[in-house]
Amino acid sequence: MQLHDKDLLSVQEVRSLVGKAKAAQEELGKKDQKEVDRLVAAMTKAGVCHGRRLAVKAQEETGFGVAEDKTVKNYFASQGVYDYIKDMKTIGELGRDEEKKIRKLAVPVGVIAGLVPSTNPTSTVLYKALISVKAGNAIVFSPHPNARECILETVKVLREALSEAGGNEDLVSCVTIPTIQATEEMMKHPDVSLILATGGSAMVRAAYSSGTPAIGVGPGNGPAFIEKTADLPAAVKRIIASKTFDNGTICASEQSVICTEDMAEAVQREFKRQGACFLEGQDRKKLGAFILRGNGTMNPAIVGKSARDIAGLAGISVPADTKVLVAKEDGIGRGHPFSSEKLAPILAFYTARDYKEVCRLSRDILRHEGAGHTFSIHTEDEQIVDYFSRRIPVSRLLVNTSASIGGIGGSTNLAPALTLGCGAVGGSATSENVGPADLYNIRYVAYGTRELEEIRRRIPDYGRETAGNTGGASDCVEQIVKKIIERLQAM
Repeated sequence: MQLHDKDLLSVQEVRSLVGKAKAAQEELGKKDQKEVDRLVAAMTKAGVCHGRRLAVKAQEETGFGVAEDKTVKNYFASQGVYDYIKDMKTIGELGRDEEKKIRKLAVPVGVIAGLVPSTNPTSTVLYKALISVKAGNAIVFSPHPNARECILETVKVLREALSEAGGNEDLVSCVTIPTIQATEEMMKHPDVSLILATGGSAMVRAAYSSGTPAIGVGPGNGPAFIEKTADLPAAVKRIIASKTFDNGTICASEQSVICTEDMAEAVQREFKRQGACFLEGQDRKKLGAFILRGNGTMNPAIVGKSARDIAGLAGISVPADTKVLVAKEDGIGRGHPFSSEKLAPILAFYTARDYKEVCRLSRDILRHEGAGHTFSIHTEDEQIVDYFSRRIPVSRLLVNTSASIGGIGGSTNLAPALTLGCGAVGGSATSENVGPADLYNIRYVAYGTRELEEIRRRIPDYGRETAGNTGGASDCVEQIVKKIIERLQAM
């Protein structure tokens, strides 16, 4: 009975929050760009000021990642995102073309449902709140139960910032009783216009099947190719730094390393020199059996843990200075646990005969899991970059950078974002790093420039000549050819 009461309370809370958010958004809709930007600036400042405290809270509550790295993510999700979006025109008229007589107006979508994962809880809230309000919307968050307290605290910080800046604090709110029923109610609520879904595959599928427009992201499972012209020490350094950042909780991080067979020995040697531990025999088998559950999904016990902690949980011994666990893999899919996404400092290691086989192998890995997401390559050969960019089914192909930071726009000039679209190939509504422009519609105001009679006059003469001809398509083609020959002869 108690559980039933909790479900009812959570559903009622969602209805109340969405109602308040709708009213706040309608109020925001009356403000101009300058007023909206002032609110966004206040939220950003609050995110930066409280970033370290929120990071510590997130790490302590979830047990995932590294507090210092989460501090970096919070700064990135507030100041980094703000620096990119602050000068965007998102309210009112976006532009006009006097020659074509077309005007473009931004129309906020309204109330957004923000689904928040436990891997990046505080940074996701900061980022989604900023881009939502910047685009003139309100957002209601549905927190992951395992990160409830740190998410609620982040929302509290943002609401206080909004209130102090003269805005309506209900522009940002959060469910305090997280239940499956509450999330379902929010996703299907008639006053929720869009779902921003970041989390596990089941959550994203639920968002897309809710009947409400959704922007969701699939799993990341990005391979990293170290090509023969690469600066090998730099490439390995970037990959290890990426895979250990917040203990691998960013979905864009590398999941496997691939090189050609002639480079295998040198690549392994460099990885070992920089702190990677290659597992063999029973140790490899033990870790492989531990990282996936019986149903083939990732074991949550490994998420955001250090390499040494994971080794201990799996019952294997590794050197004290181990940063990343690496296992050689020779297959993909069922029976090959290292070929799947691992939100932890664990890498699969593949070799192939040449770069073309590397490309085929990478495509197969991504088709198994991670299609549309991210692929990274370390090379000095632009022809190799061009070859892969035309063939790899991803939305982000990163060159000579850490994939985790590069994919979200930290070490690249991609739009800074913590929701990374995977495009149609990955079952996503967009292939973009999601930002404010994805959260408003465009209303076109188009003036008439032609009358129907003029449009009729533009139909070619041979259209009338062949009208009523019973000779069929071949006669029509013959008439067209005849016309062309006549015109050529007349020239």
